[in-house]
Amino acid sequence: MAFDREKVLDMCKRFSKNTLMETLEMEFTDAGETFLEAKMPVNSRVHQPMGLLHGGATVALAESVGSAASLMLINPEVQEVRGIEISANHLRSKRDGVVTGTARIIHQGRSLHLWEIKVTDEQGRLISLCKITNMVLPRKKSSEQSTVGASQ
Repeated sequence: MAFDREKVLDMCKRFSKNTLMETLEMEFTDAGETFLEAKMPVNSRVHQPMGLLHGGATVALAESVGSAASLMLINPEVQEVRGIEISANHLRSKRDGVVTGTARIIHQGRSLHLWEIKVTDEQGRLISLCKITNMVLPRKKSSEQSTVGASQ
């Protein structure tokens, strides 16, 4: 089956509704077979007290794009993704504008995915270098289904 960029971006947009991604105005902007990209505005909503991009907001962008990237590699009808580890090295500060997080696959196993996420500014300068490990799990039945199954 051929990779469908628009389908992936639409899925990411739908999954972002009423979440932290929507609150921080993250927008998924590009996708390929081995990468996913999202942008986030840098303004007072994501500043720390000194007026700089908060490291936690940067990590939120990295985790959001890295987790969503794993969704591209699984069947979300029968599988789920859980981030189990994330690390970040913040290399440059940013006061305003836009940052872009680009996740690229490092390792794609059956149960673990390892992604590198580069967070860059408009000039392509590296703001933060992050890594996320995601676990791929069988999708759990809803609590309603579990209750019905338990009573039978």
